[in-house]
Amino acid sequence: MIHLSGVSKVYDNGCVALSDITIDIPKGDFLFVVGPSGAGKSTFIKMIFREELPTKGKLIVNGRNVGELQPSEVPYLRRNLGIVFQDYRLLPNKTVYENVAFAMQVIESSHRDIKKRVTHVLDLVGLRHKSGSCPSELSGGEQQRVAIARAIVNNPVVVIADEPTGNLDPETSWEIMKIFARINKGGTTIVMATHDKTVVDAMKKRVIAIEKGKIARDEVKGVYGYED
Repeated sequence: MIHLSGVSKVYDNGCVALSDITIDIPKGDFLFVVGPSGAGKSTFIKMIFREELPTKGKLIVNGRNVGELQPSEVPYLRRNLGIVFQDYRLLPNKTVYENVAFAMQVIESSHRDIKKRVTHVLDLVGLRHKSGSCPSELSGGEQQRVAIARAIVNNPVVVIADEPTGNLDPETSWEIMKIFARINKGGTTIVMATHDKTVVDAMKKRVIAIEKGKIARDEVKGVYGYED
């Protein structure tokens, strides 16, 4: 599903974000990416959906060599990926329904398919009753659930999440993680960068720790391992 072989990332200012990373993430995996601030977690995540390019090495995502894609091919790569950010990134002037539907409109889905699928994913995240609300009328946890619905509405093979519980209280964080667990149970690969020690320790999923741009550990049923 995702394969990195000897991947390094060096920024123009000489900062080494990642150094010689080799890892396989099979279909259906649930992977937490942890490590100190500035260790390279966000760079790792961003390379998977080609917001950043590797300086050297090979990165394969869903059968495509990310480093060799032309700019015009990037949107097609991302159609198979769902991306969830810490700050939600919802469209403020669109309703909950319209925010989720927009992801399907971009790929020119039919009105019938959009209505059916958007209703389904809003049921999944427990927000069908808020479909007519705007983001400003929602709590942080509700906004994040809308962001998750938008990320999964096109049935992605991989969902990538960068600190999805970073702005949420512990109880809401658990609600969000239960949604991710259900998505994963359905066969979707989850790759999540997080500082949420409580969640990582409790869920016992695969954990890789990145320190100073290198993989420090890779555990099948891992723990967070840091005192933030």
